[in-house]
Amino acid sequence: MELIQKYFKDLSSLQKQQFEALGALYTEWNEKINVISRKDIQHLYLHHILHSLALAKYIQFKPGTKILDVGTGGGFPGIPLAIMFPDSLFVLIDSIGKKIKVVDSISISLKLKNCKTKQIRGDEVEEKFDFVISRAVAPLPVFVSWVKNSIVRKSVQNEEKGIICLKGGDLTEELNNSCRIKIKEISDYFDEPFFITKKIVHVFIP
Repeated sequence: MELIQKYFKDLSSLQKQQFEALGALYTEWNEKINVISRKDIQHLYLHHILHSLALAKYIQFKPGTKILDVGTGGGFPGIPLAIMFPDSLFVLIDSIGKKIKVVDSISISLKLKNCKTKQIRGDEVEEKFDFVISRAVAPLPVFVSWVKNSIVRKSVQNEEKGIICLKGGDLTEELNNSCRIKIKEISDYFDEPFFITKKIVHVFIP
């Protein structure tokens, strides 16, 4: 929790309570369903929660913004961002039912009114959103082909609308894309060594 407050100093008391509760909730669920690797659960706040919140440093979702989290797994980056942006709507999807069960339970425990879930694949979504977000779900060209039609034509975020992915490593082969792309190093926001190779990739969908 100290790690979150190090970078986000203006959290409300409710947000602090919600972020603090994540540790116990994920630890409890992970003993039943392995949504985070056993070795990685001890690094929950660094590797999963703070990593997800890099998007909150990169962009401010406006009230009323609709965001689709594809392949959310255990709820990342969707749940931390739903806590951070209570006036935006987040829909978290995954094709694996047991993962959606965990996300549902955690969302209910946190009383997140702006977080919905659905067991579905990204290329099956018919609803439209201002943003599609993900964390290393698939190579970028493949992922864009799955979800580009889920972006609204007219967005409350104007020209920012599009696909935003948390990625790592060498992206040279993935970035051969006809869309306008912006890349941001997460190490510009957070100084922990874990983030040295981590990036935000924003694909703008006209």
